[in-house]
Amino acid sequence: MKRIRLQYVLLFAIMIASVMIVQNKYTSTYVAKLKSQTMAVAKMQTGDLYEQLEEKAKEYYRKPQDAVVDRVWKAIPGYNGLELDVEASFKKMKQLKLKKIDEKELEFKQIKPKVSLDDLPPSPIYKGNPQKPMVTLLVNVSWGEKYLPTLLKVMKKHGVHSTYFLDGTWVKKNPSLAKMIVDEGHEIGNHAYSHPDLKRLTKARITDELESTNHIIQATLNKKPKWFAPPSGSFRDDVVKIAAQMNMKTILWSVDTIDWREPDPTTMVNSVLSKVHPGAMILMHPTNATAKGLDSLIKGLKKNGYQIGTVSELMDEKRILSNKVNHLK
Repeated sequence: MKRIRLQYVLLFAIMIASVMIVQNKYTSTYVAKLKSQTMAVAKMQTGDLYEQLEEKAKEYYRKPQDAVVDRVWKAIPGYNGLELDVEASFKKMKQLKLKKIDEKELEFKQIKPKVSLDDLPPSPIYKGNPQKPMVTLLVNVSWGEKYLPTLLKVMKKHGVHSTYFLDGTWVKKNPSLAKMIVDEGHEIGNHAYSHPDLKRLTKARITDELESTNHIIQATLNKKPKWFAPPSGSFRDDVVKIAAQMNMKTILWSVDTIDWREPDPTTMVNSVLSKVHPGAMILMHPTNATAKGLDSLIKGLKKNGYQIGTVSELMDEKRILSNKVNHLK
């Protein structure tokens, strides 16, 4: 009798064990299937994000613009193109565990144009690239010592740097003021030596005017100008070519304050703001009108969405991406 009971106990134990083995088998299969589905969903989600980025790349692409010599505006610098860096954007958004595109997290690559300003034949420059939301303030200096400190103070207040084109004789007479301009971080350009009408001079005289100015600037400020502004904007082809032989490009302007006429500062500022455009080069001098109106002018330019830089910064092909998406338009 005891043997029979023992057999039943063993049989029951075997049955329980069998059930547990079957349940574990089904449980393992279920868990494995669940993991597989989860991985598939995750893969689909990331794959969808990658595809979204690839599609958006077509929308964000901007072709680079080559530097050209325009029939009217002469030399115009190029501007970098733009493309969405799909791989970098995807990696960044995956790390942030994003399931859809967040435009603030996009990464871009700039594409350099095939033709740059240095590839063009000698030609005057009146403005920067019309797609670049930047302007520059050209300050031609051959007089106006009384107002220069005010201009420098206002620019410093707004964190603005400009290009000051210095007359050679002025540097010789005012070395301290010239050094003050450099100490404030501004760029220095050549404005000839004695403010002559270069259009009427011989090639030898033109060469002497430019060389003498470079020498005095180098000796006084330890700077080698790469931009040249002809006095009163008067020049001929020989002037541009001679400047180019000295590794300087000739700079003119597209917007004039006409501050030498001493206009009402408010009227002057409103006139400039009504004419300003992307890539504008704004001509001014150290005058009373400019000293009084510069603060309002800088505020107005910034309010209209313009960055203010030196001539070198404006001529640079680098695309402005302070607000990545907005500047794609």
